[in-house]
Amino acid sequence: MKVYLNGNIVDGASAQISIFDHGFMYGLGVFETFRIYEGHPFLLDDHFQRLQKSLVQLGIEWRYEKKKICAILEALLYANDLQEAYVRWNVSAGVGPLGLHTGDYEEPTTIVYMKPIPSYMPAEKQAVLLQTRRNSPEGKQRLKSHHYMNNILGKRELGQNIGDEGIFLTKEGYIAEGIVSNVFWVKNDILYTPSLETGILDGITRQFVFTLAKKEKINVVEGCFFEDALLEADEMFITNSIQEIVKITKYKEKSFSFNDGITEKLQKQFNDWKTKLWSKGELG
Repeated sequence: MKVYLNGNIVDGASAQISIFDHGFMYGLGVFETFRIYEGHPFLLDDHFQRLQKSLVQLGIEWRYEKKKICAILEALLYANDLQEAYVRWNVSAGVGPLGLHTGDYEEPTTIVYMKPIPSYMPAEKQAVLLQTRRNSPEGKQRLKSHHYMNNILGKRELGQNIGDEGIFLTKEGYIAEGIVSNVFWVKNDILYTPSLETGILDGITRQFVFTLAKKEKINVVEGCFFEDALLEADEMFITNSIQEIVKITKYKEKSFSFNDGITEKLQKQFNDWKTKLWSKGELG
């Protein structure tokens, strides 16, 4: 794997960062994962606007320069001989003193990882309730940050079956999110999903689903819901930027059928736009 590291494309096996990088020492870093379809980085603007806002909260000085970012992505595609790719764009605080730093970070570390899309990703999954509860965000809202212990504990509880996705509840018992996904369900032609008040990540694909739902005149309700809502649902699906929109066929004793319902309608719309859009805002 060829990666981008602070201005250079290098072999991933030989890439190095300082042991004093505060992204490594204190978890001060955020990242975005997204897909490139036929050379097009889908919803690039949305991903990097979120990244920029997150870095401001952490006091890390970094600016979204679209032309420069596209040039880096094109160079990495060439170096890795890819047209379709999984990308992780990572910005950490950079080198700092030993101890907690209260000032801004002016020289962050930027690493861009790129690899092929897995040859097989399930189009359908089963959802499994986790006993591990979703932790609360470190600040006012959840960032896509280096703080992944809760996710790792959930994944270890779930196991390695790629056909399963673990579902977190909050400590209050509200439906939160998947280990690496946002959760949606349908009841009586209304689309439901947990509110950001539950402490979940505001996923880019989650936001895009809202845009598609509005375009299709589908009513969306966000709120704090207990687990019974899933057991009473007509359809259920999860979303993330790599797996897209994935049907959940079973949750506990409840099986879901789709039959040209809302999930399949949203999947079709997603497929129609994934090689074209830079931002959900282009759909109005």
